[in-house]
Amino acid sequence: MMKRFLSLAMAMIMMLIPASVFATVKNVKPFVIPEIREWIGSTGMFEITENSKVVYPQQQPELAEVANIFAEDFKKMTGVQLQVIEGKAAKGDISITLENNKKLNDEAYSVNISNRVTIKANSRRAAIWATRTILQITEQNGGNKLPKGSIIDYPDYPMRSFMLDCGRKFIPISFLHEYVDFMAYYKMNTFHIHLNDNAFKQYFNHDWSKTPSGFRLESDYFPGLASRDGYYTKEEFIELQKHAEKVGVEIIPEIDVPAHSLAFVHYRPELGSKEYGLDHLDLFNESTYTFIDSLFKEYLGGEEPVFRGPRFHVGTDEYSNRDTAVVEKFRYFTDFCIRTAEKYGKQACVWGALTHAKGNTPVKVENVLMYEWYNGYADPTDMINLGYDVISIPDGWTYIVPAAGYYYDYLNCHNLYNNWTPAVIGNQTFAEKHPQIKGGSFAVWNDHAGNGISIKDIHYRVFPAMQTMAVKMWTGAKPTVPFEEFDKARLALSDAPGVNIAGRFSGEKRTIMEYPTLKAKTNLAEETGIREIGWDYSVSFDIFFNNERKGSYLTWSRDGIFYLADPIEGKIGFARDGYLNTFNFKFYPGEKAHVKICGNKEETSLYINGKLVETLNKQTIYHNEGGKDKMYYVRTLVFPLEKTGIFRSKISNFKVENFSK
Repeated sequence: MMKRFLSLAMAMIMMLIPASVFATVKNVKPFVIPEIREWIGSTGMFEITENSKVVYPQQQPELAEVANIFAEDFKKMTGVQLQVIEGKAAKGDISITLENNKKLNDEAYSVNISNRVTIKANSRRAAIWATRTILQITEQNGGNKLPKGSIIDYPDYPMRSFMLDCGRKFIPISFLHEYVDFMAYYKMNTFHIHLNDNAFKQYFNHDWSKTPSGFRLESDYFPGLASRDGYYTKEEFIELQKHAEKVGVEIIPEIDVPAHSLAFVHYRPELGSKEYGLDHLDLFNESTYTFIDSLFKEYLGGEEPVFRGPRFHVGTDEYSNRDTAVVEKFRYFTDFCIRTAEKYGKQACVWGALTHAKGNTPVKVENVLMYEWYNGYADPTDMINLGYDVISIPDGWTYIVPAAGYYYDYLNCHNLYNNWTPAVIGNQTFAEKHPQIKGGSFAVWNDHAGNGISIKDIHYRVFPAMQTMAVKMWTGAKPTVPFEEFDKARLALSDAPGVNIAGRFSGEKRTIMEYPTLKAKTNLAEETGIREIGWDYSVSFDIFFNNERKGSYLTWSRDGIFYLADPIEGKIGFARDGYLNTFNFKFYPGEKAHVKICGNKEETSLYINGKLVETLNKQTIYHNEGGKDKMYYVRTLVFPLEKTGIFRSKISNFKVENFSK
């Protein structure tokens, strides 16, 4: 009774306060990743409706594509189709114009939100960033509302990069396309794709011939060089770059030589160094230079080269420095690669190695971008003094090596957020916005080929890192949002409009999907909009097992498949990324059972009739006698829900539940 009285009293008091008092409360700065620089709050909210138009000036036709990208992404998020027109904006519209503010850098933009939204951008890329800001704000406000106020935004560092190792683990082109949109959503403007590499021979009986290697591009010059377990056609890779260009992301392809080059030696054994290891090209063999010259020409040459962007990464790291002769030859080779890239109009990017390979042979400095990854290989002070521009990618801060037991499995985002910027390179700290520090990067290295890691495992590691590093490379040393607040608020944002790689579901909803009867050959995604469920989840159903053929599956998606009877032994199991994992359980013909599968980022468990049958967790699959080398095998599953398969059994009470926070 007292609570009711107090509620009524409060309501009466609120009625006595003039509405004008509330109208004067200024809007606080909206949460955006990366954090916006300047905000002046006004009062009230602007609502984007189906009558709102996206408008660009007739004299700036290059903005038509930007306007259409924004409209398409807004529809993906809300279902509302906005009309795109050229001309002048009216009340309720969103206008995009190019208007150079010479006081700010090329990626700067402003947004004024009043009775219309007015974007003014210093470049086409900056206009894209402004639309990402608007989409992030609306995503957190019911999909269509913006607090009124004014934004001025610009980055501290011009290159904000992520590197993905596709050499040791093939990454599907569809995933790379999604990552382009993912990076653009967080204003990360450089996608560094590592196209060749090899595993470590100690995990393959110290036999180079058995050690996996990968080169991920179609080759006409060298038929058979492209990896049989996965490669990109030239057309696919060109289309990926075109997609990236549209949304403000530059792709830097890397062909890593002369170390990490086992794929080339597997193709041409005479190129391998017998002295330093067959993953090293023989720098004293003239055929090595002929091969590399032809290889670079294939992707950099011609009127419409396969590598479209202004930069090309030539590798050049971790070669032996056993003696003076090889050091000098390595320096010669590095200079050769730089000048070969420049011959085709590209800025050459290299891994820092010139402290490790200290010598007398000159290596070109001017207009060369050095990736500073380990100070013992390239001391950053020395390299900057030599004149190199650098990218800060210190391994002890920014390297992810999934499930390896060294470097990071998940980056220490708390420490990065509070203590790192691109000005921090290893144990050396430079002035913020040092003119030769062009930006920063973080990396995923798939060192342990064959360790069961899936693209979903990779993404779960990258997602928090991408959000954190986006802040630290845009806002630099002084984000105003404390990490604890940032770490909670960031979860409200998606990968990108229409992109949900991890199958995340936020909010309080627990039951994601429910079918009293699940029929074969049903397009679940078409009915529900859900392609998969990410960690932490449970999928349960009742089954009357009807003597399924081996290979019969319950559900599948583009990235995975769940078997009622796996193709080899007829057990319950799943496959993704070329790995088959099975539980030690096989149904009897005619058996009735209640089945539940639970999955998280560490393991996948099977329950039958409420009893745990088996948990597939991380295994040690290689561990030598001395204990130095260890490889773990990961058996996780983001559960596929795109379509049901072909099965004879009766499936009822199918239920998908989400238990993530």
